[in-house]
Parts: sequence; C-alpha cells; structure tokens
Amino acid sequence: MTVKVGLISLGCAKNLIDSEIMIGHLAKAGMSMTPDASEADVVIVNTCSFIDASKHEALEAIYEMSDGKATARKKGQKLIVAGCMSQRYQGALPVVEGIKGRVELPKVDAFIGLDQVTNIVPVIHKVIGGEAGQTEFLAKNTTFIPDFDTPRFRLTPKHTAYIKIAEGCNHPCTFCIIPRIRGRHRSRTIESVVKEAQQLVAEGVKEINLISQDTTYFGMDRWTDERPNPRSKVDSSKGESLASLLRALDSIKGDFWIRLLYTHPAHWSDELIATIAASKHVVRYVDIPLQHISDNMLKSMQRETDGNYIRDLIQRMRAGIPDIVIRTTFIVGFPGETDADFQELLDFLATTRFDRVGIFKYSKEEGTRAAKMEEQVSDKVKADRHDRAMKLLQKLSKERSKAFVGKKLKVLVEAPGKARSEGDAMEIDGVVFVPPSLPVGKFVEVTVTGAKEYDLIAE
Repeated sequence: MTVKVGLISLGCAKNLIDSEIMIGHLAKAGMSMTPDASEADVVIVNTCSFIDASKHEALEAIYEMSDGKATARKKGQKLIVAGCMSQRYQGALPVVEGIKGRVELPKVDAFIGLDQVTNIVPVIHKVIGGEAGQTEFLAKNTTFIPDFDTPRFRLTPKHTAYIKIAEGCNHPCTFCIIPRIRGRHRSRTIESVVKEAQQLVAEGVKEINLISQDTTYFGMDRWTDERPNPRSKVDSSKGESLASLLRALDSIKGDFWIRLLYTHPAHWSDELIATIAASKHVVRYVDIPLQHISDNMLKSMQRETDGNYIRDLIQRMRAGIPDIVIRTTFIVGFPGETDADFQELLDFLATTRFDRVGIFKYSKEEGTRAAKMEEQVSDKVKADRHDRAMKLLQKLSKERSKAFVGKKLKVLVEAPGKARSEGDAMEIDGVVFVPPSLPVGKFVEVTVTGAKEYDLIAE
C-alpha cells in the first residue's frame, strides 16, 4: 500500500527548502503527497519558532492536526513535528499566549530535528510501525547542508526557485535564537551552487533567489583568517566569497535573474558592490537587515556595525550600483531604546528613503541575551513606536510609487494579471498589476500607468 503524506510548511524560504527536500525524498521512496489531511497516513508539520507570532502559528497547526479539529483524522494517522520549533525545544512545546501551554502532546508520534530532513522516509516507516520514540530523532547540534543532487521537489512556481547557499549563523546578535537552532555557519562550494543553478535554468527557472541566514558570509567560514575584514577591497583573495560565487553564476547562459536575500551589513565589500554592478544576471536589489541606526542600540544588539558604517555603506552601494533597490528591516522597542534612539531611527528613515522597509516590534525570546536585559520596553511603547514608524514609511512609500509612473520596467509575470519587477522579491514586496493576457513565467517590458501605496499598475 502506498503511504500518503500530508505536509504543512510554515516559516521562511529557508524552511520551505527543508520541506521541499523532505517531499523529494518521499517521492523518491514511492510515497504520495496529499493536500487533504484527512486522507493522509502521516501528517508532517514543518515549524518555525523565530518570534512569538511564528511559534503561535506553529502551535495552532500542531494542535489542529493532533486534535483533529480541522478534519476527521484517518484511523491510525500519525503526526510528525519537524523544523525549528522541534529542534529548539527538543520535543517539548513553548508557552505562547493564547495557546494551551507547554504539554507533551501524546498524539505527536515523533519530533525530528533539522538534520533529519533527508531521513524522513525511515522515520515515517518507524512511526507507522509503532517503533519510534517521540524524541529519538532529535540531536542538539545541526550540521546538515543540502547539495546540488539532494532530492528535492520544488513548491515554488515553475519560473522561480530558492537556492540555499549556506546554513547556520556565526553572528552574536543578542535578540536572535537562530544560531542556537541552526548551528554555526557552513557554506556550500561554488561548484555545488553553480550545478544546482544550471539545473534550475535548464528546467525553465527565470528567477533564482540565493538565501541563507547570512548570504554575505558565504565562503568566509573556510578562510584562514580568524575574522575576515568586512571592508576588504578584494574579499575573494583568501578563498571563496559571495562575490566569486556571483561571478561564477554569471557565466551561466540564459535569460534569468539572480536575487540576493538576507545579506548582513558587516560583510559587504567594495568587490561585492562592483561585482553586482557588472553582473548581467544579478538584479539591482538587495535585502540587508540593518535593525537600527542608533549606536546605542547597535552596540546592545551586538550587530558588529555602527551608525557611521551603515550610512557610509548605503552611500557606497548607491554610488556603485546605479538604480539599486534596497530593502531593509528595523526593530523598535528593543531593551533600553530611548526616545532619542527612536527619533534617530525616524530621522534616518526620512533622509535615507529606503525602497522597501519592514518594521518589527521587539520580541522577547527565551534563551537570548536580550531577554535577560534590564530596561525592557513596555508593549504600549513598542506599539506606539511601531505605529509612528509605519505612518512615516507609508507616506514615503506612496511618494516612491508615484515616481514610477511613466517609466518602463522589465517584469517577470508571476500569475495572470500580476508581475514583479527587479525591485520586488517574491512574497515579500509589492507587485505590478499587468494585463491578464501576459504570459506567466515570462519577462515582459511594461509601462507604469498608475501607483498604489506598495504596488504599481502597468500596461
């Protein structure tokens, strides 16, 4: 009998790749996927646990599947919890407001860690056979990283795909739990990434998104220097780097985009800026989470940058890469953030005028150093600062969008009537509304005729 598996994938694109790898191994083993949980012999919930909102979403899905609230459970159906929450809490569940609380959930048949995504088939066989212990597939340390030939079934549209070029993170950010979950940074080789990209382009992919916890640290974990110089003019001189990877990817023939996501500001070099400017495939778009501009906050967050460095970097990026679109994120309400710190952030946003900005209220995460800091900011103050920042950003976004009216753009048609420009990352940024007759998955040149707050209208 063919085993039917249902999978709920939550969280970021990095987690989505883990789900794709599991499905790839299931398909290779002859198991079938079903979108109807009531038909599944096994349901897998691939979880995220970065902040409270993601933990809440994951717990709701786990309880829904374990209690059978959404659908009548198939007799003997098994439930496996995977992903960051499983790895972080080692088989227990966190306490989140609005959820039942920390319990052991007897209906969860197995929790698996991040290194078990390629072993999902034997895990399922053991679970179905009643031979699996609830937490036997968990390990405290993670070392896995996918390769170009790792079985994988893409869940993205045919014309776009993610490539995970590295896993883990070495940064000491005091607000972040990811290094404790995902482990130390470990890069793939340039050869491995290029082979995967070649396969994707041959399959018709038009947009390749390079992702990791810290894309700009690619290759540096293998350098001989104890700590690479982020301002080095030739960062490839001591080994592989993101710049040398982009040059290798640029040699692939075809009409496709390469997009950089999750770049850390501390490791941007002049060589990387020049490489992007000279590339025929890398889009003029950069995702670079800055988190704050106040020296007080950056030091407390241990971001390894200061305000002057950030201002200079943005200036060098804009000078070196004409028409670059910069997306960034900031945290408000971090412990110890004063009115002066927040005002400095508002002034920075108003003068720098980023193309895309995400504002997040600080989330107090157990196990992080920031959670133990004094001067925690009240929820009321966090909400007020978030609202004030968002009002400013909405005003700036409207002004930016209006400036596009009358301009021509090369867009990738995402779905009937919807497209994305170089400046719009999938499922993150806005869209360009286009005539529904344009071919999906193709590049088209359009003229912008109207603008909304975050989206454009074109013909």
